Amino acid sequence: MGPLLGEATYTVSQLADEIREFLSEAFPPLWVVGEVQRLRPSRAGHVYFELVEKGRGDQIVGKLDAVIWRTDHQRIQRRLAAAQQRLSEGQQVRCLARVDFYPPGGRLQLVVRDVDPLFTLGHLEQRRQQVLAFLAQQGLMETNRQRPLAAIPLNIGLVTSEESAAYHDFVSGLQASPYGFRLAFVHAAMQGRETERQVPSALSLLAASARRLDAIVLIRGGGAKSDLAAFDSQVIAEAVARCPLPVLTGLGHEIDQSITDQVSHQAFKTPTMVAEFLSDRVRQAEQRLHDTATAIGHRAHQTLQRAGLEVQRSERLAQAAQFRLASVSGALADVERALASLGRRRLEEAARWLDDRQQRLVAQSQRSIERRRPEAEQLARRLVELASGRIAVGHAAIEGMARLCHEVSPQRVLERGFSMTRDGAGKILRRSQDAQPGDQLSTRLAEGEVKSRVEEK
Repeated sequence: MGPLLGEATYTVSQLADEIREFLSEAFPPLWVVGEVQRLRPSRAGHVYFELVEKGRGDQIVGKLDAVIWRTDHQRIQRRLAAAQQRLSEGQQVRCLARVDFYPPGGRLQLVVRDVDPLFTLGHLEQRRQQVLAFLAQQGLMETNRQRPLAAIPLNIGLVTSEESAAYHDFVSGLQASPYGFRLAFVHAAMQGRETERQVPSALSLLAASARRLDAIVLIRGGGAKSDLAAFDSQVIAEAVARCPLPVLTGLGHEIDQSITDQVSHQAFKTPTMVAEFLSDRVRQAEQRLHDTATAIGHRAHQTLQRAGLEVQRSERLAQAAQFRLASVSGALADVERALASLGRRRLEEAARWLDDRQQRLVAQSQRSIERRRPEAEQLARRLVELASGRIAVGHAAIEGMARLCHEVSPQRVLERGFSMTRDGAGKILRRSQDAQPGDQLSTRLAEGEVKSRVEEK
């Protein structure tokens, strides 16, 4: 059956334009609440993302494409920055938007004109209170703080983003100390959707490691207040609280303290401060050992001095007795013999007493030194490990950078199946519009090149 006479026939673009006008009239600007996902800034300064609603079990029950044009994005960024926030994935936002239909793409989208920072702050605070109530109910607020921290914590597990500023600040802080720290590093995203999954996984991996660790350090760089949202989550906070090793945090925020900070063994403002704390703790242990050895030597010296004074006093008594015996006349020979005998006995007793006292003092000093010997030997072993530890850290860093350079090299990209096409002038083509019919093209593959000509577009 053909079209009726006079029946209107639309082109695709005409119908799309009418849909766009209808939606514009039917839906004036309105406020929409949802979670930000798949955030994608463009080179032009626009921002594209998905605004989703989740139901039970985090199942998505609604989703709309959204865009913030460049000028609006710049204004919104300034508003969020004033509230110590920024737009990020996983964040609940309240947007002022209009419903739009994009004809070239044939898709419905929200054009966001503004974002309410107070709504996001309120949502984050509500979630914080719920998580804090859960942790308190489970008795987890003090659990990790009760884990004993070694007096000489040289074996450290590190969880942060690989090659981040936080990583370099912490490692540089340890390398600046004179001690041989050994690091076991596990990468984890410090912001975004993957943080809540990767951080607990990294903590579990280090806690179960065959290599004995003294503590785990969880650090990140600074950022907006909303960037700390992941560290207010129940998943990360519970993982830190239940970790069998003491967890030291340095999440890089000078004002706000996350829930993860509150349940950790000890929280610091920056990664550098965590490194300084560990170095100071080892230094204090070294100083205590030195003070103990000095005190033992001082006590032994005092004991020997007192014994020497006793010997001198006994000698003076003996000399006085001999003088008195010499002054007695021959008529008192019996008395002289009796006094001489008494003097000898007293000297012998004094000598025996001094010998016994000296032997006991020497034995006591030796036992004290022997009791302290394991501590001295342990410190000596740890100090011997200084050089090897620092070399191992440097070697691991060099190997990591070598692997990274290898993985991001252009040849590796070509070996994964990608190719690179240039026009006749040798310019790399990134869009089909850059090539015109008749142009000579050269395509580089992982092995060799292919020459081609553009026939049509």
